[in-house]
Amino acid sequence: MRFLIRNILFCLLLSVPAWAQQVSIELGKSPLPINQYYTISIRLQDQQLKEYTPFPEIEGFKKSSKFSSEKTITVGGNTNIIRTYTQNYAALEEGDYVLKPFTMKVNGQTVQSEGMTIKVTPMQANAQQVPNLPDLVTPEEDAPAAEEQPEFIDKDDNAFLTLYTSKKKVFVGEGVTVALYFYLAEEDQRLLEFYDFANQMTGILRQVKQPNAWEETFDFTEITPENVTVRGEPYLRFRLYEAVLYPINLQALTFPQLQLKMLKFKIAKNPNLLAEDRQEGYKVFYSREKTVEVEELPPHPLRNVVPVGNYRLRESLSKKQVPVNKSFNYMFEVEGEGNLAAIVAPSPTPPPALEFYPPDVRQDVTRGAGKVLGAKTFSYTVLPREPGEYGLSKAFEWIYFNPTTAAYDTLRPVLKVQITGASDSDAMVLSRDLGTFYNIIENEDNTLVSLHFFESIKRYTNIILLLLLAVSAFVFLKK
Repeated sequence: MRFLIRNILFCLLLSVPAWAQQVSIELGKSPLPINQYYTISIRLQDQQLKEYTPFPEIEGFKKSSKFSSEKTITVGGNTNIIRTYTQNYAALEEGDYVLKPFTMKVNGQTVQSEGMTIKVTPMQANAQQVPNLPDLVTPEEDAPAAEEQPEFIDKDDNAFLTLYTSKKKVFVGEGVTVALYFYLAEEDQRLLEFYDFANQMTGILRQVKQPNAWEETFDFTEITPENVTVRGEPYLRFRLYEAVLYPINLQALTFPQLQLKMLKFKIAKNPNLLAEDRQEGYKVFYSREKTVEVEELPPHPLRNVVPVGNYRLRESLSKKQVPVNKSFNYMFEVEGEGNLAAIVAPSPTPPPALEFYPPDVRQDVTRGAGKVLGAKTFSYTVLPREPGEYGLSKAFEWIYFNPTTAAYDTLRPVLKVQITGASDSDAMVLSRDLGTFYNIIENEDNTLVSLHFFESIKRYTNIILLLLLAVSAFVFLKK
């Protein structure tokens, strides 16, 4: 048993290089009896044969019929389809023949073969026939049966295209998840394949695009199936498009009927090794039209400017106790689910004893599981002028609309800062880092300079230049 398993694994390892090669040429066996065909085959992996140059001529042989075969290999969940297209050659007489090196162009790719020596032996009456190599010694009346075209059956498929929206009605600024899925029953995987996917998706995305909504698109590096259950049956779900849309006005989000063209194969009624077991065709799948209504926010003085989402506040201080005229940093961070791009920096209304400078802004966004989550951080530099304890709740009041509760809410800081030291209203040089230019002030000369100093220098310079010009002219004329 171990020997058998070892041999199977060895054969699989030997076959790996052949799988990795997309297009190759395979030559038939030698020696072979005169009553058997010699073959040259084109082998393709995961692609159809679209075009190819003629098979080569072999001296001492005559071209005969062609046939094709297809093999599906699944290893580790990866499926490869190997298609083989074979040209039969009939030997005219016994002897040794040379197949010279040749090249063929297959689907735009040039493939080379080194050729070989072919030895044709006398006919063997009881020789075992190799699969896919028909015996030449057959009655002529049986020939039409070999050329008979197989009958193909158009099987029903369990597949559908659907456009999913997470909500049927949203407020202005509220996010709605939109996704386009293609569902395929697991047992029907051989019936359908994607066709011209990139070009079709370009047209589909143009139809899905909403001019009156902000779009946060989920990026896909590849389309991979997900195993899901629909009405108790196992399906493969392909996520073709997914985004969260935030309407910016009251115009409804309308999605037209979308269509996706797929390759659909008919299955041979009586499959055999000498012919294709599938026949290629097409089928178009359609999704239903969808509309998402947009509702206006409830009355409020800031209805047209407040952000919409489910948010919470995180805050921090670089120091909780700071001397007068020594700056500190305050971080005001809004995190949660919503359109973070629409959030602007809060405008503080601090007491006169605190000076706020424009904040540094950082935004972190995570897109996944049909949601857009993240945080937007505003980092303020604050300069205290007077000692005392100050609550930052008096400086900030951030109002937003929560679509879950359908109500307005306010985020207020809770942190306090203690300013120590004595009041110094004449202090002009601040501890806040103002840049390298101001770091050299102490080392520079502070002597006052007249505003007319440079005009005097300019006047004396012009006089000197005129004197030099006159001396030069005098020397030139004298010579």
